[in-house]
Amino acid sequence: MPQVWFRPYVWMDYRLTLLFALIIPLILLIWAFVQKSEGIQCLLMIYWRVASLLAITAYLMIGGMAVSFISGLIARFLIPISLWFWVDLNDEIEYQPNSLLKLVFTSWRWAMTLYCALGIIGLAPFVGCGFSGNALKTPYCSVWLEAPLMFKEYFHHNSKPALLGFLGIIALIVYMAYLSYFVMIKLGKKGRSSTQ
Repeated sequence: MPQVWFRPYVWMDYRLTLLFALIIPLILLIWAFVQKSEGIQCLLMIYWRVASLLAITAYLMIGGMAVSFISGLIARFLIPISLWFWVDLNDEIEYQPNSLLKLVFTSWRWAMTLYCALGIIGLAPFVGCGFSGNALKTPYCSVWLEAPLMFKEYFHHNSKPALLGFLGIIALIVYMAYLSYFVMIKLGKKGRSSTQ
């Protein structure tokens, strides 16, 4: 495959996603359960529901689905919203006594928001890859598929990319149906009660 100048930045983006979107929030969720911090627990559970779109995007990319570029961009847009939208949770976290958990959680929340904003800017030039199967075959677009394909080799070695892509499409349909239901029906409730 021909070299593209931004390949190291794409791989850095995947590494940062692994750190900010998976490892740190998982540690924070466990920590919040141990510390019995209900506000942080609730906000992190909301985060995991929304951030599951990143995992769906990875499976779509394994299958070589162009829609993965759109779902990846939408995920980076929805994640900061999920972290800041809930006024009652924000107030509860703000009024908690100062602790290391609160400091680390607040720092991660700001860092994740900044990371998603930069990710939207970085991924925006590649949105065209999401509208054309031919563009997806060019090095300009296919460089984004390298890390998901490596993930496939590690965790789904004997599976066909087409099957994993199909599972990604099914997951995307379920995700969009749940998101539509949530926005149209449950969001009208007040505060955290709409997430239960």
